[in-house]
Amino acid sequence: MAGELTRLTPRDRHLLDLLDQHKTLTTDQLVDVAFGSAGRARNRLNVLLSRDILDRFRHYQRPGSQSWRWTLGPVGAALVAAGRGDPLPRPATVRDATARLAMSPTLPHLLAVNGFFVALTAHARTDPSTRLDRWWNEARCREEVGTVVRPDGHGVWNVGGRAVPFWLEVDLGTETLSRVVGKLDGYAKLPPPRAYPVLFVLPIAAREANLHAHLSRTGVPDGLTVATAADDHAADTGGPAGPVWRVTGRPGRVSLADLAPAGDGAVWDG
Repeated sequence: MAGELTRLTPRDRHLLDLLDQHKTLTTDQLVDVAFGSAGRARNRLNVLLSRDILDRFRHYQRPGSQSWRWTLGPVGAALVAAGRGDPLPRPATVRDATARLAMSPTLPHLLAVNGFFVALTAHARTDPSTRLDRWWNEARCREEVGTVVRPDGHGVWNVGGRAVPFWLEVDLGTETLSRVVGKLDGYAKLPPPRAYPVLFVLPIAAREANLHAHLSRTGVPDGLTVATAADDHAADTGGPAGPVWRVTGRPGRVSLADLAPAGDGAVWDG
């Protein structure tokens, strides 16, 4: 570990922080969030893999091959723990955690949530007027709001100095729409400083339309802003930063920046 400290670059440390907080990212996601070049990313990731700083896994896929999923390796996990003053994990413990993650039924959902924030980060790399000021995972959200509601993530998107805080719900089509809509009751109970817009990302436009039809029948809790986007539509319309958001009760679609609250902006602790 002492030897590795002299060889870690600032970007390496950034990767360790990201994987510590968000568990796993694909090769393509790491390219977008930290490298910008697939060739440079592969070269550096393989070097870190060879030194046990990072680890990786993927499932069998035919035809073609699945993108690698990257996690902390034994040395990387030890470096992160040392930086926090925590006991150093045994290498076998780190390998076991990676194996459990690789077989977790919630892995696709985790990658989808992380992919949303990676897309915003990638956009900010090409547009200097924007930046992602905050990216909280599910565990950090739970620390802040307790058991009232369980967001998949929380972020603060900044456009020209104007903050757009939001809660994120990623739907993979595995739950009934009534269960999805039922989550809004928890968001409505949050205190005013946490009353951010709730973003629902759905897999296809047809499910998004069905969700809005359901919301038109049940209604949205007072004071709550709900916006939706569909992956198959957003991919061709600039990603989550673009004009892909359909706000309940309003016509058309708006960009994420347009969800900024009126006046001086939402109260948040940034």
